[in-house]
Amino acid sequence: MTSLSAIIVDDEHLARRGLSMRLQQLPEVDVIAECGNGQEALLAVAQHSPDLLFLDIQMPGMDGFEVVENLQGDDMPMVIFVTAYNEYAVDAFKVHAIDYVLKPIEDDRLHEAVQRAVAHRDQENSTSGKEKLIKLLMSVTGESAAGIEAMAEGVSTEGASSQDSWPEKITVKDGNDIQFIRVADIEWVDAAGDYMCIHATGKTHIMRITMKQLEAMLNPALFLRVHRSTIVNNRCVTGAQTLTNGEYLLNLEGGTQLKVSRSYKDRIREFLVS
Repeated sequence: MTSLSAIIVDDEHLARRGLSMRLQQLPEVDVIAECGNGQEALLAVAQHSPDLLFLDIQMPGMDGFEVVENLQGDDMPMVIFVTAYNEYAVDAFKVHAIDYVLKPIEDDRLHEAVQRAVAHRDQENSTSGKEKLIKLLMSVTGESAAGIEAMAEGVSTEGASSQDSWPEKITVKDGNDIQFIRVADIEWVDAAGDYMCIHATGKTHIMRITMKQLEAMLNPALFLRVHRSTIVNNRCVTGAQTLTNGEYLLNLEGGTQLKVSRSYKDRIREFLVS
């Protein structure tokens, strides 16, 4: 497996140099550029299309969150925030950061973050391969994407599963508390590192599970993957908007809007016209 190409973004020269030297000891990472501010980072990402960003948060001019906001959909690399401040952790995972590492960085913690990025890359590659296979089978069989996935899971092509194929409830543990969430109540799900944020009946439940594991628990005839980190219940979709770059913005009940990445736009287009 090839190493992850990475860019280090930090306004402190010594911090960049120190992190680069430590990453040189990890064969999983290849540092291809270093940037001293957010604007340099945007240009470097556009030029190199890295797999991974090691991104400081507090920088003059454009902070780390603004860098993430200015990156474009499918060109978005994985992000590991590296910062001296722990109060931004929740916000970091809201923008789908892979990890959040505090300075001064411990070697074991840095290696753990890199391994998490490698695992995420491998999962994405597996998902990409699945998407290509589904498109091939669609062209050969004339079946819909949801139908192909349903057949692969042993569900009838009409989208109706047997009584025991899909769970009616999902169990979420929060310390000593255990909650049961009705799958039918789930509106959408987004990834936050190794956690899933499950949005149901106006509440957000945090569940420690991977996107791949959770997706396997949800009926593909009802739940659509719209982004590498987002799944939506199609019964909650009230409409959509076409963006200038060809992507979609889905409108959900309650006013939530979710962006559909270019990788999934064909699938969503099929759902919208069906």
